[in-house]
Amino acid sequence: MTGFHRGGILAPFVLLGWIYALILAHSPNVAGQAGPVFWAFVSALWLAAAVALNGLSNLRLKTPGARRFLGLCIPILFGAFLFFLWEVIVVGAGVPSVLMPAPSAIGSRFAASLPVLLEDFLQTFVKSVLSGYMIGCLSGFLVAIVADRIPFLRRGLLPLGNFVAALPVIGIAPIMVMWFGFDWPSKAAVVVVMTFFPMLVNTVAGLAAAGRLERDLMRSYAAGYWTTLFKLRLPVALPFIFNALKINSTLALIGAIVAEFFGTPIVGMGFRISIEVARMSLDMVWAEIALAAIAGSLFYGLVALVERGATFWHPSYRT
Repeated sequence: MTGFHRGGILAPFVLLGWIYALILAHSPNVAGQAGPVFWAFVSALWLAAAVALNGLSNLRLKTPGARRFLGLCIPILFGAFLFFLWEVIVVGAGVPSVLMPAPSAIGSRFAASLPVLLEDFLQTFVKSVLSGYMIGCLSGFLVAIVADRIPFLRRGLLPLGNFVAALPVIGIAPIMVMWFGFDWPSKAAVVVVMTFFPMLVNTVAGLAAAGRLERDLMRSYAAGYWTTLFKLRLPVALPFIFNALKINSTLALIGAIVAEFFGTPIVGMGFRISIEVARMSLDMVWAEIALAAIAGSLFYGLVALVERGATFWHPSYRT
């Protein structure tokens, strides 16, 4: 039987099995006291889901649209399966909510706390992350251009960048709070420190990636430094620059959230996480984590989408 048939035949039965197992896990006779029969059923669903996903992943479709649709469905189904396991294990085994709340409880708390989550999102992501990200990436890019022009700066800044990259954010954050106060500017300053050097190092490496033949060709056309920079070296450096932008999109959010643990107004993702942990309200903590994951993933995806449009000529995008 081909992978298509295995995946196509098993997938509907696996989905129906997930629904039945979820209903069964929340029934009074199973919730918190699931027996061997229930766990054997869940294990069978686990194996069936693995076979179905493996069959679908091995499927070779002819049209690009169908391939993209299948490439989107497989990670969605895999993620849904992980959430299914999380739900049935926590509910069926009766895990206390102060240790690990079920995804259904987290979703309910998320929906009930939308105004608070929106306020935290605006404080942490819009004010701290975006401002620090733009300042850090832009300044790192500009300094890289200067360092490429002045060799001694390049030799001095790159080792310093490796040193700063090794500094823990929990050591930088209290200093920035002392310098810039408890509001969002201190968190943006932490983000600037965390995003500046990845952009600097990647941009310098990208500017050096242009081949000798291409540079000799530009010289033969009597092209000066700036003409060569804008028409050859920066386009070649774009994959390196976007690599730094994608790395910084996750570093910025992590830095801002951690920085809020060391002093902030009574709002923000990091503040909410630290307060709700102290209250043993783990469902709200996970709701904030889910918000951060959604925001970070969308931010990363937006940067990757812009990269795809700007570097469509790169060999990695050729079919």
